[in-house]
Amino acid sequence: MRASPQAAKFSWALYDLANSIFSMNIISLYFVLWLTIDKKCPELYYSLTLGGSLFLAAIFVPILGEISDRLKKRIPFLFGFTLGCVIFTACLGLIKGVGLALFLFFLANFCYQTCGVIYNSLLVQVSTPQTLGRTSGLGVSLGYLGSILGLFLVKPFLDLSTRQATFIPSAILFFIFALPAFIFIKDPPHPHPARMEIDIKNTCSRLFKGLSAIRQDRSLFKFLTAGFFSLNAVNTVIIFMSVYLKRVIYATDTEIIYFMSVSILFAIAGSFLFGYLTDRLGSRDSLNLAIKLWCLSIFLAIIAISKWMFWLIGPLVGICLGATWVSIRTMLIELVPKEKIGRMFGLFGLVARCSAILGPIFWGIIVWTFSDLGNLKYRLALFLVFLFMLTGYILFQKVADPRKVEA
Repeated sequence: MRASPQAAKFSWALYDLANSIFSMNIISLYFVLWLTIDKKCPELYYSLTLGGSLFLAAIFVPILGEISDRLKKRIPFLFGFTLGCVIFTACLGLIKGVGLALFLFFLANFCYQTCGVIYNSLLVQVSTPQTLGRTSGLGVSLGYLGSILGLFLVKPFLDLSTRQATFIPSAILFFIFALPAFIFIKDPPHPHPARMEIDIKNTCSRLFKGLSAIRQDRSLFKFLTAGFFSLNAVNTVIIFMSVYLKRVIYATDTEIIYFMSVSILFAIAGSFLFGYLTDRLGSRDSLNLAIKLWCLSIFLAIIAISKWMFWLIGPLVGICLGATWVSIRTMLIELVPKEKIGRMFGLFGLVARCSAILGPIFWGIIVWTFSDLGNLKYRLALFLVFLFMLTGYILFQKVADPRKVEA
């Protein structure tokens, strides 16, 4: 018996809540602080490990997207990589060595990044063309709610022990909230299911043809190019926000938790707001506005000298985060044919993960190179992030509105 469309839609959005717990607690907060503060590990090591896992995912996810399109199956892949991420994250809570911790984080993040591509491609299965923006907005909103839940549900473990004590609870929460997606979202029946044997050579051949087709589709090529630079900035902000707060304005862990919680509340509001704006105004105009707000918020963070100023910048960053993911997913779906959605989300995953490699590595290099400058080195690193976002904005002005192109 198939689940109701509403149950499938809500379960899809709930998965966004689940994986945001990993993103917040492991990538953005507790693991990076445990590594750089508790273990005194240079930030460049974290950047390189993160970049390596993203690079492997960038190579793998387009092939996985092609395979999932061919097999007409996505849920088994989603379950397998989610389970892998949960297991490797839980193992982080049991080890002491920095080298092994970086290796386990490498594996956990690879699984997490792979899950994201599969999850995004499920949007067309749980929504209608008329409600893509609102459904995407629901997922993003619950995702940021998951970030808040992840912070406060594991905070008692932090209060009783160390940052490392948060890793196992974070893994368990990820799996619990992900379960409904595996139960209520069903792959559509296919009268002639593809054989499970996959010809890797032919799959890669079709993938390279897809890359060539992108170069011929000028709107899609410009969109991905602008997205590469913009997401470079977004991903770097997400990864090093807690480090910037700790090193530059000397925030405590509790202050960081409350700061991020306030920002996330505004991200939830921004997700709902831009979900409706995307459906009414179009994904292109909504995303363009989001990139403008990003440029403003990053510039303010560079020049901010007082702690209270970040309580104004944080909500603005939150709105930008919610707006970005709602608009960018919807615009990609509007730009590509439905029968190629898995492949294109895979290729978009390639671009997004490549962008997530460059920004953090440059951040690590700048902080390491200018280590004698004290806190100023972090402002220099954030200025580079601003240049990435500004470049993305300039390039995005050349991207056509997919609704007008279709008309």
